[in-house]
Amino acid sequence: MEILWFLIAVGMLAAVVVPYVRRRNGGGIRLTHPGAPDAADPADYGFVRQEELDIRVPGPDRDLMDVLELVQRSQDWRAASQLLAGTPKEGEVRWQRVQAFAGAASLELAQRPGVGAAWLRAWRLESPKDAGGAQVHAEFLVQQAWRASGGVGSEDHRIILEEARTACDEAALLAPGDPVPHITQLAVARGLAYPEGEFDALWAKVIDRAPEHMGAHLAALHYWCEKWHGSREKADAFTHAAAARAPHGSLLAALPLFGVFEHLPDIALVQDFYGSAVVSRAMEGALYAVHSARPDDPMLAHVRHLLILFLVRGERWAEAMEQIRHVDGYVGALPWSHSEDPAAEYAVYRALAVAGYEANGGSPATLPH
Repeated sequence: MEILWFLIAVGMLAAVVVPYVRRRNGGGIRLTHPGAPDAADPADYGFVRQEELDIRVPGPDRDLMDVLELVQRSQDWRAASQLLAGTPKEGEVRWQRVQAFAGAASLELAQRPGVGAAWLRAWRLESPKDAGGAQVHAEFLVQQAWRASGGVGSEDHRIILEEARTACDEAALLAPGDPVPHITQLAVARGLAYPEGEFDALWAKVIDRAPEHMGAHLAALHYWCEKWHGSREKADAFTHAAAARAPHGSLLAALPLFGVFEHLPDIALVQDFYGSAVVSRAMEGALYAVHSARPDDPMLAHVRHLLILFLVRGERWAEAMEQIRHVDGYVGALPWSHSEDPAAEYAVYRALAVAGYEANGGSPATLPH
């Protein structure tokens, strides 16, 4: 059975981890019932249980988690303000933390309409000149537009994005030189269908401040995709140009793989699609980027998560297990974030990787730690 068809079938059957086992008469994998003696069990590798996977972030950020828990427990925004004030504006971490605070506020509001996210409202009212608060508020509005406005094209969606555009401009004035407000506005530009010239002008503001910002490139890529305002050719040109100018150690070399992901067919009609030249080159570029990047690069987990999907679909089990070993426990990244249940989606791929690894002679003892 083609692995893609297999994954589609699993996704349709259940949003839970399905055990797989070693096939006794060959190197393939097949379904088995839970608890069977030969069942491949991710727990044997020390992997985190599905219900304990953190869907908020792509990888560990203890300072962020501690502050976020404090803010949500006390409803006092000051710890968040202090954390962002001490986070350098030039790197990727500030952008990720702004997204995390905004996402937490958005989820709170969804869970408790009219009451949730009181700390963010207080932050903006009590400290309107706080650059961090302004950035979180702008990103919060963007997330609200995409998640809770009635859908793309609705009047509410447009109104919230217009408000977000104003919030981005205000945030930019409070922090000259900080790329974050302009990166946030890239999503506004996509939703409001900025003309290419206007988008290019916005993009110039981003790269003038942070030319190698991986998160910014991922945000801009959406605009150039076929499903939005570009085409496969434009998205391909954007990703390959960025990868070509990336210095050694930059994760921008992995950007073409994100371009391939954004244009994946619903069903692969080409046999061995995930072994094709285009996909293979993009995967090798991403693997090269992962191997040459700094171990503490905050965007490294994003690339590893996407590689898991491609490596599993390409039946490159050992390489998939290597990526899982580094990121397990956190699933707040593509491709899982596209799912209604990111933890379940990730867990299915993890189970497949474990099964394929064991079907080809692997075991917990052979996986590096």
